[in-house]
Formats: sequence, C-alpha cells, structure tokens
Amino acid sequence: MSRFSPLLLAPALLLSACGTYNGGVESVYQPVVQRNDYVLDLATSGYALAPGESQRLAGWLQSMRLSYGDHVAIDDGADGTTAREEIGALTGGYGILLSDKAPTTVGQIAPGTLRVVVTRMTATVPKCPDFSRVYQPDLSSSTTSNYGCSVNGNLAAMIADPADLVRGEPGSPTSDANTATKAVRALRAAAPSGAGGTTIKSDSASGGPK
Repeated sequence: MSRFSPLLLAPALLLSACGTYNGGVESVYQPVVQRNDYVLDLATSGYALAPGESQRLAGWLQSMRLSYGDHVAIDDGADGTTAREEIGALTGGYGILLSDKAPTTVGQIAPGTLRVVVTRMTATVPKCPDFSRVYQPDLSSSTTSNYGCSVNGNLAAMIADPADLVRGEPGSPTSDANTATKAVRALRAAAPSGAGGTTIKSDSASGGPK
C-alpha cells in the first residue's frame, strides 16, 4: 500500500511554475517584423539626375546589398520622369521594381533634389531560444518554455518578404481551370493500385502516348 505525501508534491509545483508559461497550442513566441527606411538625397538637373549622382546611387545601392524583399521608392515632389527611369534602371539590375508611393520620411526635401527611399523589413523571434522551464512532469498544463521557437524562428529566417507575415500576399483574381484541375485529372487517369498502377508515368518516360 503506497502512501501519498503532500510535502513531496510542493517542490514539484514550485519548479513547474518557474520559467515561461506556454499553456496553449500556439506558442507565445511569434515572429516580430521590424521596418527600417533608409534614404539618400540626390541632386537633380532638370528632370534628370545631376552628373555623378547616378554613380553615387549605384554605390549606395551596392553597399545596401539590395535584395528581394526590399522596396525602393522615389520622393521627388514633382514629375521627375527621366530621373525615375534612371533610378529604375539601377534597381532593375537587382530585380526590384520601383514602388508607386514613397513612405513618409523625416526631414524636408531640398529644392533641386529628390529622395530615394529603401524600405527593408526583418523578421525575428525575440527571446528565443528559451530554456527557462526545465523539462519535467508539469502540473500547470504548460509545454516547454522553448515551444515554438524552432518553427517560428525558421519561418522568420526563411521567408523571402517579411511583409507577408503582416498582411499576407493576395492571390491572383483569375485562375486557369486546366492548371487547377491538372493534378486531379492525373490522379483519375492513373491505373488503380490494385492493378499494379502505383505511379503516373509521363509520355516521354513511357515511350510516347499509347
């Protein structure tokens, strides 16, 4: 006959209450997106960039290590179409198109200049990893303190555009019915597994259509 001692249970309750509490299926640690705007003011000559400013912009973009996920916009306060074409040619070399609208930045734009704004977002999961809660039988219905850090940390590191974590990416308003049903038609056309048809072979692999 076993004897239950409440004195032995007290230390376990105290230990289980220490550390980060994760009481649900969704982790308390979620990706946090941070936005930074970087600006460069360039001199203009008429509707184009002043001599030497294009080279200065090219060096700045290279130092910024422009990449997918960055957004570039022009704030000129006027219709600088020629300058926009020059700047668009430089950003196009990185595979980035100019945004239609520039974000609000600090400071006024001096006459005879325009402002190039690079908006960059980064995603991180603060306070991860977290090993503050020692793994043991937990009577408070909490998972480990590090629960969710691995999955959400990898998501924040791998996502190409962190802005998608905030507002998502809208789908195409139109769709091709043939493309949408291609997988279903291939599955239905395959021979049943009971008849030995476990794989779907293409025409090229099977020597052409039969």
